[in-house]
Parts: sequence; structure tokens; C-alpha cells
Amino acid sequence: MSQPPQVPPVRAVPVSSNKPRQLRAGSAGQQPIAEASGDARTPETAPPGEILNPPVAPPARPSRTKRRHWFLLASFLLVALVPPALAALYLWTRAADQYASYLGFSVRSEEQSSAVELLGGITDLSGSSSSDTDILFSYLTSQELVSKVNDRVDLSAIWSRVSVRQDPVFAYDPEGTIEDLLGHWESKVNIVYDSGTRLMELRVMAFDPADAQAVAQAILDESTEMINQLSAIAREDAIKYSRDELEVSIERLKDARLALTQFRNRTQIVDPSIDTQNQMGVLVTLQQQLADSLIELDLLSDTTRSDDPRISQANRRVEVIQSRIEAERQKLGLGTRGEGDVVFADLVGEYESLIVDREFAETAYTTALAAYDGAVAEARRQSRYLAAHVQPTLAQKAEYPERLWTTMLIALFSFLSWGIVCLVFYSLRDRA
Repeated sequence: MSQPPQVPPVRAVPVSSNKPRQLRAGSAGQQPIAEASGDARTPETAPPGEILNPPVAPPARPSRTKRRHWFLLASFLLVALVPPALAALYLWTRAADQYASYLGFSVRSEEQSSAVELLGGITDLSGSSSSDTDILFSYLTSQELVSKVNDRVDLSAIWSRVSVRQDPVFAYDPEGTIEDLLGHWESKVNIVYDSGTRLMELRVMAFDPADAQAVAQAILDESTEMINQLSAIAREDAIKYSRDELEVSIERLKDARLALTQFRNRTQIVDPSIDTQNQMGVLVTLQQQLADSLIELDLLSDTTRSDDPRISQANRRVEVIQSRIEAERQKLGLGTRGEGDVVFADLVGEYESLIVDREFAETAYTTALAAYDGAVAEARRQSRYLAAHVQPTLAQKAEYPERLWTTMLIALFSFLSWGIVCLVFYSLRDRA
């Protein structure tokens, strides 16, 4: 009877309690594996038939709550939840209802020309170096306007209608100074200015709708008065300049006419040009008489003796006429003159100079008078004014404070702030 084949005994190797996957020595494609005990056994170096156990990492310990987790939870409650909760509690329990009155206006300027400007060509009598709307926008946030509106409607009483103890955020302390009132003005009066269209819109809030409308109306009245003052100042500047020019031209014309009058009184000549024409006529007549006398003398010399008394008389006549002609020529400045003599040429030159001065003064006076009339015509009409396209409205329900919207914004910013702080904290912790 044949015996069964003998099976070689297999060496027993301790197996860990977690029962890892075993690798048999000599298997193809196996990588070197180190045992947990630290012996570097590989399938190539291990004896045939020996089973190798790969190293196994210890299992992860269960997670535990640490101090930073409690810190994050506490910071989330403190930063992200408490502020919105406090804001909601205040807005719904203590904040008083506020009513809004809306107002819209713009500054308009007329471009129409007056009749004097059309006739005289006088334009641009007034103007400004900056926009009137920009000036008005700055005026709406000034202490001067707050003071004037307070004198009209008593802003302190209107905005302190709700006690500060009840609503310390939105109510005004009536014992505050004008600086405090100006700061509260910025929270109650919202100004929206469109620099492209030059339109300005205002929202005025108060605890009573009638009070809000009264404050808006006072702002409109004071703004209108300020624009009128700007227009009046511009017109007064134009009138003042034209008035000064007119006064200077009047004085110049008076001086020119006075100088001409003094010349006429001194020379006893109204118009030297007329007297010159008369003198020229006299000179022409004398020359004609001289020619007749010379002809008569020549005839007597040819027909009578040399001792004839008529010849001596004719010679005397010729000499007298020649002397008179010479005197007349000296008067006209056509001949020689003695010391201290005055000739008509000098008188005519002085007279023409005075006439030129007078004509220039008259022209300057006419131009200045036309400019002054144009400035007065410009002053009689309003060149710039405040046009309200939205009159102060009267609210029927309280729109402010926007409780839900305000609470949501506070919650959003609180959560974003908490998230940013956490990210910064963990970023610094990872770098440490």
C-alpha cells in the first residue's frame, strides 16, 4: 500500500491583533516591507514559505473639543449675533417713528437780453466764477443755514419732541449747542446732489409729518433768499461799475465844456473857424483893392506929370492897403508876427483841440450812459432764481427708521467682521 506524500512543516509567525493582509515570501512584484518590530525583511531575503506582516499605523484617536473651538463659538455669539440682537431690540422697542418730507430744486438763470443790450451791444453784465448750485450745496451744510432755520421753526423743539431717555440715538438733546445741532442736522437732513443735471434733492426727517414739512419749507425759503442775495450782489456790482464809469464820463464832459467856454471868454471868439473865413474874406477884398489901386497908379503915372498930387495920393493908398494886408496876414498866421501877438492859426489849433476833447467826452458819456441803463435794466429783472420742481411733501406714514433693513445690515457686517477675524487668527496660527 503506497504512503501519502510528506508536506514540509510551516513556520508559525506571530500575527498582530488587527489581522493585516499577509504577503508570502517569494511572490513576484512585492516591494521591501519593514515589520513593526523594526526588522527589515523583504521577500527576497526572507526564507521560502515565511509570511511577512506589513507595518500598520495606529488608529486615530477620537476628536475632542479644544479651547480654540470654545473661543470661536464665544466670538461668534459676541460679534455676529449680539450686535444684531441688540440693534433689533433697540429699534423695535425704543426707537421712535420718523416721518420724511422730500424736496427738490435747482438754480436757474435767464439768458434773455434786454432792449438796451440789443441796441447797444452790452452783454454779460453779471456772472460768477463758480456754479451757483455748488455754492448752494455748501450753504445747505453750513452753520448759518442751521441757525436761520432754527430761528424760523425751532429745530431744537422739533427734534427733541421724543425724549433723549427714550430714544438716545435718534432724539436731540434740547440743551445742546449750535455745533451739536449742526451735527444732528447732518443725520436728519439728507442731501443728494447730481453734478451732471445740477438737480438737488433733500430728505428731511422729524418725529411729526407736519414738522418735517415745516423744516423743508424753511430750507426752501432760506435757500431762495440766499440765491436772491447772490443775484443782488452780482447786479449791484454791475450797476456800481457802470455808475462809476458814468460819473467819470460826466466829470470829463464838464471839464471839456468848461475849457471851451473859458477859451471863448478869453478870446471873445465863439468859433475861430468862422472868424478865419471872415478874415480870409477881408484879406481877399484888400488884395483886390490893392490891385485896383496899383492899376490906378500906373494909369496916373502914364497920363500925368510926376509932381501930380493924385500920384502921391495913389501911392499913399497903395501903402495903406499893403499895411492892412500885412496886418491881416499876421493875424491869420500867414506872415511874420511880433512878440506877444496872437494869430488865428494858434487860436484855431487850440479851439480844435478843445473840440476834440469835448467830442471824446461826449462819446464816452454816451457809452457810459448806455452801459448804466443796461445795468439798471438787468437789475430790474431777476437773472437767477431757485426753481423747486418738488415742493415739500407731507408724509402719511412713518418710513424711518428702517428697522428690518438696518438690522439685516448690522447682522451682515457683524458676520463679515467675525469671519475676517477668524481667518486672520487661523492664518497667524498656521504660520506660528
